[in-house]
Amino acid sequence: MQFSRGIATFGLDYGKCPKWLFERMVKLSREMIEVIIKEYGPDEFVKRIADPVWFQSLGTVLAFDWNASGLTTTLTAALKEAIRGREKEYGIYICGGKGKTSRKTPQEILSWGHTLNIPFEQANKLVYNSKMVAKVDNSLVQDGFQIYHHTFFFSYPLNGQGSWAVVQQGMNEKEVTARRYHWYSSQLDFHSLIGSKSLVLEPHQGIVADQRKKVLNLVSQKSIPTQNTSVELVNQNFVSLLKDVKLLAKYSTEFNQMIRLGNKKQQLTLLNLENKEFKYQPVVNENFLGNRYLHKVLYQLTETKPKKYEDLLSIYGVGPKTIRALALVAEVIYGAKPSYEDPARYSFAHGGKDATPYPVDRETYDNTIRLINSLVLKTKLPISEKTKILKRNQ
Repeated sequence: MQFSRGIATFGLDYGKCPKWLFERMVKLSREMIEVIIKEYGPDEFVKRIADPVWFQSLGTVLAFDWNASGLTTTLTAALKEAIRGREKEYGIYICGGKGKTSRKTPQEILSWGHTLNIPFEQANKLVYNSKMVAKVDNSLVQDGFQIYHHTFFFSYPLNGQGSWAVVQQGMNEKEVTARRYHWYSSQLDFHSLIGSKSLVLEPHQGIVADQRKKVLNLVSQKSIPTQNTSVELVNQNFVSLLKDVKLLAKYSTEFNQMIRLGNKKQQLTLLNLENKEFKYQPVVNENFLGNRYLHKVLYQLTETKPKKYEDLLSIYGVGPKTIRALALVAEVIYGAKPSYEDPARYSFAHGGKDATPYPVDRETYDNTIRLINSLVLKTKLPISEKTKILKRNQ
């Protein structure tokens, strides 16, 4: 199973989509879905949803503001409503959504698994993928965005092999921005569901955001030493691990400089470590010693003794703070430095300032627009409606 992942950043939109617009989006979505399924099959639909540029273009075609966070939540809701009652006909299934609805994703996946007679173990694997994707973007890519929207798409073999995708979004209330994350499994074997690529190591491709920032990026290849050391740390006894955590206080200095990620619970510090061979050290300035819950989770980890980093992350209770504590010990005490590079690579916005990734290339845009235009022409929409859409997509 191969995974790809993309990220897009937008302004945070607190408004609500008008009822008339949502109903129109549902109607147009259904037309587009039918054409895509007929032309390319359900697997291709899931693949397209996982493409940030395609997803953005589709939302724009359906008459939504291209750079607002509401595009994500409204478009996924419209797609889910568009296929309601026709899931088996289309061979695609959409679970989850925004806020409380996102927490229903596991139950909805299992419900479809029962309806489709997918073996329980394999349906559970889909649930595992859904939960782990959310955990990775919340805990391993600590960019200051808190996940509040999670939608899981999957296709069940209808002359295809089956695949899944996740579109989820996090918000940064301080910066009034939202960031969208796309995940895709290029091939999902419903017989074994065994992946060939890790969920916790470079699971992304074509990442999109409007601005780069300081990010604790533990899915980077550069963070492999941190991952390995973290696993080694929790495979020792709890007393030894706690001693390492206590050692962190020894390195605090008066030269600390603060870099805030935007999330009130996440804060990076630039720490100058004396008597060390390196001069620059980004670490998290938090009180790990007085946190009983953290100690409880660390104790659980030392008892469980996970063998892989993905196993470590999957354990109940492990979240951003636990991951930061282990990463900090790994770096400060053992010299295993993680990546602090934002995984974002491209931007939907134009410009090329120092902190701004390069815009998505024109050729990609043009190819996407041409394909969407060809699909619009094949829908059963009135000619006048097609004309409006094509003009909007120019």
